Amino acid sequence: MYPEHITKPCEEQLTTAGFKALKTADAVTEILSEKEGTTLLVINSVCGCAAANARPAVLSSIQHEKHPKNLVTVFAGVDSDAVAKAREFTFPYPPSSPAIGLFKDGKLVHFIERHMIEGRPAKMIADNLAAAYDEYC
Repeated sequence: MYPEHITKPCEEQLTTAGFKALKTADAVTEILSEKEGTTLLVINSVCGCAAANARPAVLSSIQHEKHPKNLVTVFAGVDSDAVAKAREFTFPYPPSSPAIGLFKDGKLVHFIERHMIEGRPAKMIADNLAAAYDEYC
């Protein structure tokens, strides 16, 4: 587990923008199993690519005209049970963090893995998400 003084600001970057931090496997199951609507899941991390690319991209993407109804996050290395359950919902993609998943009517319809985040500008990732929102939201 990472120390809270390191992870709390990373989590708050998303929660102050309207994301709900999911702390338990049951909370993850409840929201990702919703049969109506769209949900954006961010598997958050303390790594540099989360700070420089993933979180800024996600925050920018939700400013798009169309965006998911539900915004949620779990934190790798902190919310172990919640992250493990989230990764069940993102199968067949291998575990990675950060990662971003878009769900529609309880199904994963778009997923951005860590290797698609590392080294890419936040704007490119945000544009990718916006295109997915246009298709699914």
